[in-house]
Amino acid sequence: MKHIIYIIIALVNFSAFAQNQSLFEQGNALYNDGKYAEAIDKYTAIIETNNHSADLYFNLANAHYKLNNIAPSIYYYEKALKLDPDDADIKNNIAFARNMTIDAIEVVPEAGVSRLVKNMTNTLSFDNWAKASVALVFCFVILFLIYYFAYSTLIKRLTFIGSLAALLLVCVTLVFAFHRYNLDKKDNPAIVFVQEAKVKSDPNLRSEEAFRLHEGTKVQVIDVYNDWNKIELSDGKTGWVISEDIRLLNDF
Repeated sequence: MKHIIYIIIALVNFSAFAQNQSLFEQGNALYNDGKYAEAIDKYTAIIETNNHSADLYFNLANAHYKLNNIAPSIYYYEKALKLDPDDADIKNNIAFARNMTIDAIEVVPEAGVSRLVKNMTNTLSFDNWAKASVALVFCFVILFLIYYFAYSTLIKRLTFIGSLAALLLVCVTLVFAFHRYNLDKKDNPAIVFVQEAKVKSDPNLRSEEAFRLHEGTKVQVIDVYNDWNKIELSDGKTGWVISEDIRLLNDF
């Protein structure tokens, strides 16, 4: 009975994959024919089946860009970039899309040491830092075993120094891994999805207006209260916006 269930599940998954592949090809054909709105419908139908890929979001963003839909184009380029952060085409296209935004927000430069640590931390993902730590632990164990069983004084010295170096690097990579984990945990970006969002000083409509943002602007969500999100800009400004005015990038 279990084997039959597994076969049925496999057939359903294959059918869904084939259907999504067909929708993706139809969307690409419509895009090439200049029918961008129809292409968007095909791509969106794939997303509604919880199928996510950098290529899908990239093509969807391109279609929105062709229609001058500022917020959706930036939003989906950002989603594609999250799934494939090293893709040059995504980086290039998102730069063009950002040029359509109104808000010019300066980036506050970080201090020298803080910037250096952050840049080094971001060289690898949390998973890769963890893998590096495991590999170094393995090296430490091997070197220590060689040191323990070796008869040569030279080999003992070299493996002892090597094992200490590996142990030190284990500690370093673990620090970077947990730092990257904390950075990723705090990273909660969103895109303004309304033509103009009124940012309030407090999470209620009667509070004073702090400033305004326009569609396509990227913000960081740092707190949530009922139907309000506290946001922070790259220049350090903070305020509260209605949740419906923005769309979170981490939602897949």
